[in-house]
Amino acid sequence: MNASIVVAICATVIAVLSLAVSVYEARATRRHDRISVRPFLALRVGLRQGQVAGLQLTNAGLGPAAITKTVLTLDGESLGEFSEVSVNELRSRLSIRPAAVTFRKTILATDYDQFLLSVDPFDPTEHAEFADLVKHRLGMEIHYESLYGGEDYKTERNPHPRPS
Repeated sequence: MNASIVVAICATVIAVLSLAVSVYEARATRRHDRISVRPFLALRVGLRQGQVAGLQLTNAGLGPAAITKTVLTLDGESLGEFSEVSVNELRSRLSIRPAAVTFRKTILATDYDQFLLSVDPFDPTEHAEFADLVKHRLGMEIHYESLYGGEDYKTERNPHPRPS
């Protein structure tokens, strides 16, 4: 083998390795870009006396959340999507009428922080039925994606059983 063949083989190996590194870097960059805009939705119940209280939804992630599906349940029975119709059905079963923010398929901003069902100001005596509802009877499931789509993330709030 002469020197020009050795040089050609080395150049080909270096070119193939450079291509492999470039492909790896492109995939890593794409993965990083997807993670850098991942939303993270969380449902929680807040019941502080004298303040707004109820079921709260926050987006604590780095990107907006595209809602794809919601499910609202009461005592294990589905009321349908979290929409005005299902929330009004829920509120019709209560002696008080809590405030509500509803949505179906929408995009929630990165810093979204909203009470979905709430009373203001919360009084544990006056709103005992509402507190029981959000802690022990009401369930909610939200399916969502990042703006890239296709991930099918899910957050849910299951009712906690009443203490015996």
